[in-house]
Amino acid sequence: MTTRTQSLDTPAGPARITWHTARGARHVLALGHGAGGGIEARDLQALAAALPPRGITVALVEQPWRVAGKKVAAAPKVLDDGWRGLWPALAEPGLPVVAGGRSAGARVACRTAAELDAAAVLALSFPLHPPGKPEKSRAEELTGAGRPALVVQGGRDPFGRPAEFPPPTAQAPYELVEVPEADHGFAVPKKAGVTQEQTLTVITEAVAAWLDRLSP
Repeated sequence: MTTRTQSLDTPAGPARITWHTARGARHVLALGHGAGGGIEARDLQALAAALPPRGITVALVEQPWRVAGKKVAAAPKVLDDGWRGLWPALAEPGLPVVAGGRSAGARVACRTAAELDAAAVLALSFPLHPPGKPEKSRAEELTGAGRPALVVQGGRDPFGRPAEFPPPTAQAPYELVEVPEADHGFAVPKKAGVTQEQTLTVITEAVAAWLDRLSP
């Protein structure tokens, strides 16, 4: 695995990709961060470490607002514009690109997957609704992605527990993996009976197995 950082201009401002490049890669997995943090998130870092040895190049995408040092995320339209601006660089290796991200980054991936011709969508901690407001559902973003999708969701996620998600349909196929005892950031309490390391392994193994099934 080799690692490099690439800075790019987008319609939303300068952005950055940190590449974790696999030898003989069969996919690029592009991962955007959430609205409350950056690519240092534990799940993004775990995937960037675990997947390249298994033939998946991981591209961690930093949105312009984050690169600029702002503390508040940009509006959804601006996030989408930034993601679109980065897409040619993500596709440059000539491999199928799986669009993904955590939380707000997952929403961006879902909203733009069809127009950018993503191979599939990975949604980590998809924010199905604001905490305590299940009536404000964002399920249409997920079910309208128009691509095969995997949702990896913490069992205690206040933005949407696994049981709250709508069932997949032929028109909106997706798989859902529950991460037991995990919250929105995939943190687990000490009393959970599982360690943080074991929890991250659940995530990386589920994503790796799903990507294996995507391969021709």
